[in-house]
Amino acid sequence: MSADLRSELVALAEKVARAAGELLMDRPDSFTLTEKSSAVDFATQMDEKAEQLIVKSLLTERPNDGIIAEEGAARDSKSGITWVIDPLDGTVNYLYGLPGWNISIAAKDKEGVIAAVVNSPSIDGLWKATKGGGAFYNGKRIKCNDPVNLNLALIATGFSYDLDLRKEQGARIEKLISQVRDLRRNGAAAVDLCYVAMGAVDGYFESSLKEWDFAAGGLIATEAGALISGRTGGTPDADMVVCAGPSLHAQLLAQI
Repeated sequence: MSADLRSELVALAEKVARAAGELLMDRPDSFTLTEKSSAVDFATQMDEKAEQLIVKSLLTERPNDGIIAEEGAARDSKSGITWVIDPLDGTVNYLYGLPGWNISIAAKDKEGVIAAVVNSPSIDGLWKATKGGGAFYNGKRIKCNDPVNLNLALIATGFSYDLDLRKEQGARIEKLISQVRDLRRNGAAAVDLCYVAMGAVDGYFESSLKEWDFAAGGLIATEAGALISGRTGGTPDADMVVCAGPSLHAQLLAQI
Protein backbone atom coordinates (compact mmCIF):
# COMPACT_ATOMS: atom_id res chain seq x y z
CA MET A 1 0.00 0.00 0.00
CA SER A 2 1.27 3.49 -0.89
CA ALA A 3 2.39 6.10 1.61
CA ASP A 4 -0.42 8.33 0.35
CA LEU A 5 -3.01 5.69 1.21
CA ARG A 6 -1.51 5.13 4.66
CA SER A 7 -1.66 8.88 5.29
CA GLU A 8 -5.25 8.99 4.10
CA LEU A 9 -6.22 6.12 6.38
CA VAL A 10 -4.56 7.56 9.49
CA ALA A 11 -6.16 10.97 8.86
CA LEU A 12 -9.59 9.34 8.61
CA ALA A 13 -8.95 7.26 11.73
CA GLU A 14 -7.92 10.38 13.66
CA LYS A 15 -11.02 12.29 12.57
CA VAL A 16 -13.33 9.44 13.54
CA ALA A 17 -11.51 8.72 16.84
CA ARG A 18 -11.83 12.38 17.84
CA ALA A 19 -15.55 12.34 17.06
CA ALA A 20 -16.01 9.18 19.13
CA GLY A 21 -14.03 10.82 21.94
CA GLU A 22 -16.40 13.80 21.96
CA LEU A 23 -19.33 11.40 22.19
CA LEU A 24 -17.79 9.50 25.09
CA MET A 25 -16.71 12.57 27.02
CA ASP A 26 -20.40 13.38 27.39
CA ARG A 27 -20.58 10.73 30.09
CA PRO A 28 -24.12 9.62 31.05
CA ASP A 29 -25.46 9.81 34.59
CA SER A 30 -26.41 6.12 34.55
CA PHE A 31 -25.26 3.07 32.63
CA THR A 32 -26.88 0.05 31.04
CA LEU A 33 -24.53 -2.92 31.36
CA THR A 34 -24.50 -5.87 28.97
CA GLU A 35 -22.69 -8.93 30.36
CA LYS A 36 -20.12 -10.56 28.08
CA SER A 37 -17.87 -13.40 29.32
CA SER A 38 -18.71 -12.86 33.01
CA ALA A 39 -20.40 -10.47 35.44
CA VAL A 40 -17.22 -8.35 35.57
CA ASP A 41 -16.73 -8.33 31.78
CA PHE A 42 -19.34 -6.06 30.26
CA ALA A 43 -20.14 -3.37 27.74
CA THR A 44 -22.11 -0.20 28.36
CA GLN A 45 -24.56 1.57 26.10
CA MET A 46 -21.70 3.98 25.34
CA ASP A 47 -19.46 1.20 23.97
CA GLU A 48 -22.25 0.39 21.55
CA LYS A 49 -22.98 4.01 20.60
CA ALA A 50 -19.29 4.70 19.99
CA GLU A 51 -18.95 1.62 17.79
CA GLN A 52 -21.99 2.62 15.75
CA LEU A 53 -20.57 6.11 15.21
CA ILE A 54 -17.13 4.78 14.24
CA VAL A 55 -18.39 2.13 11.82
CA LYS A 56 -20.88 4.46 10.15
CA SER A 57 -18.25 7.21 9.78
CA LEU A 58 -15.62 4.90 8.30
CA LEU A 59 -17.96 3.20 5.86
CA THR A 60 -19.47 6.49 4.73
CA GLU A 61 -16.06 7.47 3.37
CA ARG A 62 -14.79 3.97 2.50
CA PRO A 63 -17.82 1.75 1.81
CA ASN A 64 -15.83 -1.22 0.49
CA ASP A 65 -13.65 -1.67 3.58
CA GLY A 66 -14.00 -4.50 6.07
CA ILE A 67 -14.75 -4.22 9.79
CA ILE A 68 -13.64 -6.16 12.89
CA ALA A 69 -15.00 -4.53 16.06
CA GLU A 70 -15.26 -5.53 19.71
CA GLU A 71 -19.00 -5.04 20.10
CA GLY A 72 -19.86 -7.22 17.14
CA ALA A 73 -19.78 -5.11 13.97
CA ALA A 74 -18.21 -7.25 11.23
CA ARG A 75 -18.02 -7.31 7.44
CA ASP A 76 -15.65 -8.67 4.85
CA SER A 77 -13.42 -6.29 2.92
CA LYS A 78 -13.81 -5.70 -0.81
CA SER A 79 -11.04 -3.09 -0.93
CA GLY A 80 -8.22 -4.98 0.77
CA ILE A 81 -8.46 -2.75 3.87
CA THR A 82 -10.06 -3.87 7.13
CA TRP A 83 -10.61 -1.65 10.16
CA VAL A 84 -9.92 -3.15 13.59
CA ILE A 85 -11.87 -1.19 16.20
CA ASP A 86 -12.12 -1.03 19.97
CA PRO A 87 -14.73 1.70 20.46
CA LEU A 88 -14.09 1.99 24.20
CA ASP A 89 -10.95 0.32 25.50
CA GLY A 90 -10.92 0.49 29.30
CA THR A 91 -14.68 0.25 29.87
CA VAL A 92 -14.23 -0.29 33.62
CA ASN A 93 -12.20 2.92 33.87
CA TYR A 94 -14.95 4.72 31.96
CA LEU A 95 -17.68 3.30 34.20
CA TYR A 96 -15.86 4.39 37.37
CA GLY A 97 -14.87 7.79 36.01
CA LEU A 98 -11.17 6.96 35.91
CA PRO A 99 -8.82 8.29 33.19
CA GLY A 100 -7.06 6.35 30.45
CA TRP A 101 -9.98 4.81 28.57
CA ASN A 102 -9.60 5.29 24.86
CA ILE A 103 -10.78 4.72 21.31
CA SER A 104 -8.52 2.41 19.31
CA ILE A 105 -8.76 2.30 15.50
CA ALA A 106 -6.37 0.45 13.17
CA ALA A 107 -6.43 -0.23 9.43
CA LYS A 108 -4.81 -3.38 8.08
CA ASP A 109 -4.16 -4.98 4.72
CA LYS A 110 -3.12 -8.57 3.98
CA GLU A 111 0.39 -7.85 5.34
CA GLY A 112 -0.75 -6.39 8.68
CA VAL A 113 -1.61 -3.07 10.32
CA ILE A 114 -0.61 -0.03 8.25
CA ALA A 115 -2.31 2.88 10.05
CA ALA A 116 -3.30 3.36 13.69
CA VAL A 117 -4.82 5.90 16.06
CA VAL A 118 -5.42 5.70 19.82
CA ASN A 119 -7.35 8.63 21.27
CA SER A 120 -7.62 9.02 25.05
CA PRO A 121 -9.50 12.30 25.57
CA SER A 122 -9.65 12.01 29.37
CA ILE A 123 -5.87 12.53 29.44
CA ASP A 124 -5.74 14.75 26.33
CA GLY A 125 -3.66 12.15 24.50
CA LEU A 126 -3.74 11.11 20.87
CA TRP A 127 -1.20 8.69 19.44
CA LYS A 128 -0.93 7.76 15.78
CA ALA A 129 1.35 5.92 13.40
CA THR A 130 1.63 4.68 9.84
CA LYS A 131 3.68 1.69 8.73
CA GLY A 132 7.16 3.00 8.02
CA GLY A 133 6.18 6.56 8.93
CA GLY A 134 7.01 6.72 12.63
CA ALA A 135 4.85 7.22 15.73
CA PHE A 136 3.53 10.46 17.20
CA TYR A 137 1.96 11.70 20.45
CA ASN A 138 -0.06 14.93 20.14
CA GLY A 139 1.89 15.70 16.98
CA LYS A 140 5.37 15.05 18.38
CA ARG A 141 7.46 12.10 17.20
CA ILE A 142 8.07 9.55 19.96
CA LYS A 143 10.53 6.73 20.71
CA CYS A 144 10.51 3.98 23.31
CA ASN A 145 13.10 3.71 26.08
CA ASP A 146 16.06 1.53 25.07
CA PRO A 147 18.25 0.06 26.41
CA VAL A 148 16.69 -0.57 29.84
CA ASN A 149 17.84 -3.15 32.38
CA LEU A 150 15.12 -5.28 33.92
CA ASN A 151 15.95 -4.20 37.48
CA LEU A 152 15.34 -0.54 36.52
CA ALA A 153 12.26 -1.15 34.37
CA LEU A 154 8.80 0.25 35.03
CA ILE A 155 6.42 -2.40 33.69
CA ALA A 156 2.71 -2.13 32.92
CA THR A 157 0.34 -5.08 32.89
CA GLY A 158 -3.31 -6.03 33.02
CA PHE A 159 -5.44 -8.92 34.20
CA SER A 160 -7.88 -11.28 32.54
CA TYR A 161 -11.56 -11.53 33.46
CA ASP A 162 -11.04 -15.33 33.64
CA LEU A 163 -10.45 -16.11 37.33
CA ASP A 164 -8.28 -19.18 36.67
CA LEU A 165 -6.09 -17.13 34.35
CA ARG A 166 -5.86 -14.40 36.98
CA LYS A 167 -4.30 -16.92 39.37
CA GLU A 168 -1.61 -17.71 36.79
CA GLN A 169 -1.04 -13.99 36.24
CA GLY A 170 -0.73 -13.43 39.96
CA ALA A 171 1.97 -16.07 40.20
CA ARG A 172 3.83 -14.45 37.31
CA ILE A 173 3.63 -11.04 39.02
CA GLU A 174 4.90 -12.53 42.28
CA LYS A 175 7.97 -13.81 40.44
CA LEU A 176 8.60 -10.55 38.58
CA ILE A 177 7.92 -7.91 41.24
CA SER A 178 11.27 -8.32 43.01
CA GLN A 179 13.18 -8.03 39.73
CA VAL A 180 11.84 -4.72 38.36
CA ARG A 181 11.64 -1.08 39.43
CA ASP A 182 7.85 -1.27 39.84
CA LEU A 183 4.60 -2.34 38.19
CA ARG A 184 1.67 -0.29 36.91
CA ARG A 185 -1.89 -1.39 36.19
CA ASN A 186 -3.51 1.38 34.12
CA GLY A 187 -6.59 -0.51 32.93
CA ALA A 188 -6.48 0.03 29.15
CA ALA A 189 -4.30 -2.10 26.87
CA ALA A 190 -4.05 0.33 23.95
CA VAL A 191 -2.78 3.16 26.16
CA ASP A 192 -0.33 0.79 27.87
CA LEU A 193 1.17 0.00 24.46
CA CYS A 194 1.29 3.70 23.63
CA TYR A 195 2.97 4.41 26.96
CA VAL A 196 5.74 2.01 25.94
CA ALA A 197 5.97 3.87 22.63
CA MET A 198 6.51 7.24 24.31
CA GLY A 199 8.65 6.02 27.20
CA ALA A 200 6.05 6.60 29.92
CA VAL A 201 6.64 2.96 30.90
CA ASP A 202 9.49 0.72 29.80
CA GLY A 203 7.54 -2.44 29.00
CA TYR A 204 4.14 -4.06 29.01
CA PHE A 205 2.74 -7.57 29.00
CA GLU A 206 -0.76 -8.99 29.26
CA SER A 207 -2.57 -12.25 28.58
CA SER A 208 -5.89 -12.91 26.82
CA LEU A 209 -5.97 -9.79 24.65
CA LYS A 210 -8.01 -9.66 21.45
CA GLU A 211 -6.88 -8.25 18.11
CA TRP A 212 -8.74 -4.98 18.68
CA ASP A 213 -6.90 -4.52 22.00
CA PHE A 214 -3.43 -4.43 20.45
CA ALA A 215 -3.81 -3.71 16.72
CA ALA A 216 -3.47 0.08 16.88
CA GLY A 217 -1.25 0.31 19.95
CA GLY A 218 0.99 -2.41 18.58
CA LEU A 219 1.79 -0.49 15.40
CA ILE A 220 2.35 2.72 17.37
CA ALA A 221 4.77 0.90 19.67
CA THR A 222 6.71 -0.79 16.88
CA GLU A 223 6.98 2.44 14.90
CA ALA A 224 8.47 3.96 18.07
CA GLY A 225 11.17 1.29 18.12
CA ALA A 226 9.61 -1.29 20.44
CA LEU A 227 9.22 -5.00 19.79
CA ILE A 228 5.83 -6.64 20.24
CA SER A 229 5.45 -10.41 20.34
CA GLY A 230 3.89 -13.37 22.05
CA ARG A 231 5.45 -15.04 25.07
CA THR A 232 7.76 -17.19 22.91
CA GLY A 233 8.83 -14.25 20.76
CA GLY A 234 6.53 -14.97 17.83
CA THR A 235 3.36 -13.27 16.67
CA PRO A 236 1.35 -11.72 19.55
CA ASP A 237 -1.78 -13.70 20.34
CA ALA A 238 -4.38 -14.32 23.02
CA ASP A 239 -1.87 -16.23 25.15
CA MET A 240 0.38 -13.23 25.71
CA VAL A 241 1.37 -9.86 24.30
CA VAL A 242 4.82 -8.59 25.32
CA CYS A 243 5.98 -5.10 24.31
CA ALA A 244 9.23 -3.27 25.14
CA GLY A 245 12.37 -1.87 23.61
CA PRO A 246 14.64 -4.58 22.12
CA SER A 247 16.93 -4.91 25.15
CA LEU A 248 14.16 -5.15 27.75
CA HIS A 249 11.94 -7.26 25.49
CA ALA A 250 14.50 -10.08 25.54
CA GLN A 251 14.82 -9.84 29.33
CA LEU A 252 11.04 -9.94 29.82
CA LEU A 253 10.63 -12.97 27.60
CA ALA A 254 13.19 -14.79 29.73
CA GLN A 255 11.09 -14.15 32.84
CA ILE A 256 7.50 -14.61 31.66
